[in-house]
Amino acid sequence: MDLAYAASTVHRRFHKPGAVQLCTLMNIKTGGCTEDCSYCAQSSRYKTNLTATKLSTVDSVLEAARTAKQNGSNRFCMGAAWRDMQGRTRGMKNIVEMVKGVRALGMEACVTLGMLDKEQARELKEAGLTAYNHNVDTSREHYPSVITTRSYDERLQTIENVREAGIHVCSGGILGLGEVPQTDHVGLIHTLATLPEHPESFPVNKLVPIKGTPMYGQEPVKLEDIVRCIATARLVMPSTIIRLAAGRISMPESEQMLCFMAGANAVFTGEKMLTTDCNGWDEDKAMFERWGLQPMQTEASKVVEEPKFTAQSFDTFKRKQEQPTAS
Repeated sequence: MDLAYAASTVHRRFHKPGAVQLCTLMNIKTGGCTEDCSYCAQSSRYKTNLTATKLSTVDSVLEAARTAKQNGSNRFCMGAAWRDMQGRTRGMKNIVEMVKGVRALGMEACVTLGMLDKEQARELKEAGLTAYNHNVDTSREHYPSVITTRSYDERLQTIENVREAGIHVCSGGILGLGEVPQTDHVGLIHTLATLPEHPESFPVNKLVPIKGTPMYGQEPVKLEDIVRCIATARLVMPSTIIRLAAGRISMPESEQMLCFMAGANAVFTGEKMLTTDCNGWDEDKAMFERWGLQPMQTEASKVVEEPKFTAQSFDTFKRKQEQPTAS
């Protein structure tokens, strides 16, 4: 309780109390991933009864974004089940249009597309991308027990590429992967807190066990360990937005409130979270009303209007140019 109180005190120095960001996540390309992440239903290595799909159309994604905005979300996140973006020229072109469309709606745009090189990061930055999600998942020490097809350093390299492009970094972890909280949760936070810049967003995921994956049957992470992780992250990364992500639907309202009091200030809300269930907008609106919470408004979600020019004759333009300027 002392830790939660200390984190709550720091939280109020850097964030508006009671303001929680509403984010919506859409799976724009489902399944068929070649990675062996042992928690993921979208890996082609496991039999999870998930049907792989092609990349969604730009129109369908923007329609989903409009629905999310109408329901109060101001950040729209798009996830594609890919190892990386190599050779995906057509896919990148469509995703650029999705990002531009989401930003034009006055929403933050975030994507997670696997590993990204510097040039791909610059291309997304030019499209107006607000943030790129690339979780490190767990501590460096526990990571090999979870994933073998992509190294920890490869994840950190993608984060560096994104940061150098001027895109906000969204990176966090999954709790309940068979780790030891006292060491591996500390390792997870230490990795992100000692980057050249703190991530703009730190998603805290509670493992959703998927039948057919190696992580199915893991002992669920305890509430006290979730709260400790959130509170510690808040203390060492005070300006970062801490986001309750996957698995929140299994948490009673009282548990969610304890997480907010310990420093969490964002949630995923909507119809789905990639392949798992998500708390719905109406449910979250009612919860916010009961507890006096308000949707967070962010600078990045403001629409930047195109400059407007007034038509004028050449003679008028010339006279203005010839007028002496004040010295």
